[in-house]
Amino acid sequence: MNREKWARLSFAQQLGNIGSEIARARYWEEKNDILQRERSLTRTLELLDLTLTSSCRTSSQLKEIGRFREIVGGWLLDNTDYNIKKQSLEDYCTQFAMCL
Repeated sequence: MNREKWARLSFAQQLGNIGSEIARARYWEEKNDILQRERSLTRTLELLDLTLTSSCRTSSQLKEIGRFREIVGGWLLDNTDYNIKKQSLEDYCTQFAMCL
């Protein structure tokens, strides 16, 4: 997805799409398909980057998305610094998708 098209989506729509990638990553992780898990997490990071560069974000949204990106990056690198359940990441995004 290009930057302009992504920027036209609402914050809730963006997080809904991000949640879909998180769900895919969890699915592939459960299937022990590390390559597909990495692809989904990489795509999640790309979408988070697009969200961070969208022009109409408040400072609190930027901070929140920045921290979310940090957590997903840690997941991709198998870093255990954050004690957050992966289902919680998906649930967080699903709340926004339900607003649509």
